[in-house]
Amino acid sequence: MSWVLKFKIIGAFIAAVVYYPLCFLYKKFPNFFTSIFSAVNDSLWEQAKVIFGSILIGGITQKLISIVNKIHVNNICFSTFISAIVAIPIYIVLVSILSSLLGKRYVIKILGAIASIVIAQVISYFIMQKPEFKLENYTIIFAIITYIIFTFVTYFRK
Repeated sequence: MSWVLKFKIIGAFIAAVVYYPLCFLYKKFPNFFTSIFSAVNDSLWEQAKVIFGSILIGGITQKLISIVNKIHVNNICFSTFISAIVAIPIYIVLVSILSSLLGKRYVIKILGAIASIVIAQVISYFIMQKPEFKLENYTIIFAIITYIIFTFVTYFRK
């Protein structure tokens, strides 16, 4: 099994495990900092923010493993960011369709999150197969900008 595939399996597992606690982090510790990474209400937008964060945590884990074990794998950061962005519309579409067919149930949100994480990791796998992208070094800036947008929407949407 290639390192890229191992990283994607690890990333999917970490993201799926971290998703559920991140959903309730704000309810347990309500403050501005936790509202950046956790859902402040039960809307699809807030759940999408949690999926974004859980995939990024999975990507950080992959990057740390590659650094510790001195394994060079192309595009870990960039592929993680792209997969986190792609997971958002996948999640919203899946949950919207399943909720309209089966009713609003929390299990639908969890299954939609897991499915969107897995699909996003498959997309990330293919990005990691490509030669090194020049944008790899700027990925942290993209993630910070995305979290600024999430925070803005959390506090200023009507």
